[in-house]
Amino acid sequence: MADTIEAAGLAIHPGLLSPAEQRALLSDIAAVIRKAPLFRPTMPRTGKPFSVMMTNCGPLGWVSDKTGYRYQPRHPETGKPWPPMPDRLVALWRSLGAPAEPEACLVNMYDEGAKLGMHQDSDERTYDAPVVSVSLGDTAVFRMGGTTRRGPTRSVRLSSGDVVVFGGESRLMYHGIDRVLSGSSRLIDGGGRINLTLRRVTPWSDAPSL
Repeated sequence: MADTIEAAGLAIHPGLLSPAEQRALLSDIAAVIRKAPLFRPTMPRTGKPFSVMMTNCGPLGWVSDKTGYRYQPRHPETGKPWPPMPDRLVALWRSLGAPAEPEACLVNMYDEGAKLGMHQDSDERTYDAPVVSVSLGDTAVFRMGGTTRRGPTRSVRLSSGDVVVFGGESRLMYHGIDRVLSGSSRLIDGGGRINLTLRRVTPWSDAPSL
């Protein structure tokens, strides 16, 4: 396992999840998808479809459509509440020292050719808790910058089982996925990459400081 990379609130933990833990978590997420099917969000105003499919679990879920980005308690297509967040994800959040409880887990499914442009995770009402991101399946080229869109960037490869935590000064850093290296993992039948992004959405009281 490579050393953990840390800088200004950013921590990249290569291979934090063992192969057995990855398979168990993938099974948990498959159960989530059966209850809350993947859907394709669209960009605000333009209605242009994302290249990734997504769903959510936990009390709140992130969605995007012509009216904007937001969190809501129900699936936009089925109208049903999001399924509970798997215990494994909550335990991971706690093990990384994140405060309070995660309220949303965004599940992004990257098929061949899918990518995600540079963006900030800024739709939450609190930035005190970090964002925890888990990679499963094919390796992705992850690009990260500073807190301004025009700042310098660098890229790293995120493999299955890698976990990224961005908090503190890096909580609002710009980041994205340039490309997915198809066939680099055998975890997911048929290939592809799943990214799990855990977030705290609303403020809390009496939570420990980061």
